[in-house]
Amino acid sequence: MTSSSENKKHWENVYETKNPDQVSWTQEKPQTSLELIRSFGLDKGAKIIDIGGGDSNLVDYLLEEGYENITILDISAKALEKAKERLGSSANTIKWIATDITTFEPTETYDIWHDRAAFHFLTTPEQVSKYIDIAEKNIKGFMVLGTFSKNGPTKCSGLDIQQYDELSLTEKFEAGFEKITCITEDHKTPFGTTQNFVFCTFKKP
Repeated sequence: MTSSSENKKHWENVYETKNPDQVSWTQEKPQTSLELIRSFGLDKGAKIIDIGGGDSNLVDYLLEEGYENITILDISAKALEKAKERLGSSANTIKWIATDITTFEPTETYDIWHDRAAFHFLTTPEQVSKYIDIAEKNIKGFMVLGTFSKNGPTKCSGLDIQQYDELSLTEKFEAGFEKITCITEDHKTPFGTTQNFVFCTFKKP
């Protein structure tokens, strides 16, 4: 099992050395995430956190749509720096948290928890249960979870990942959440390959 500090080192190195067009997860416009976030029908003051947000473009589009209460969490401080540079003065309106999700100690609760990046990298039962515990305690509204599907890659960025399908993802969270919907999506990487994702939305009962 890789330690948190080894993980951090890995991701700092990725973001030090690669541009968005050199990593598989880059999306020009994260359409599915945006649609799922909109589907909850919350107002623009809703507290949104993007777990493993890195230098993803999701925050740009959320700002454009008028959301005003956004937190981005990533294990890599370098990834967050890149996002801040890209956003310029808008970055000042965002909360930035550089930490490993499994050791995250939130100081507030969230209306929308979005994760298309982090959960499938948790490969031990301890890491998974820590994540679920943090999510259960700190989400008061909705969760969007996107992971590699059973038809997706078995590794990403040189690391092992955990694949999920609708059933296994729902089972992980069923104690604290109600599933709303699940869809699968083919993500086209910047290199022209395809990765299959499963996205599920959940609601705090």
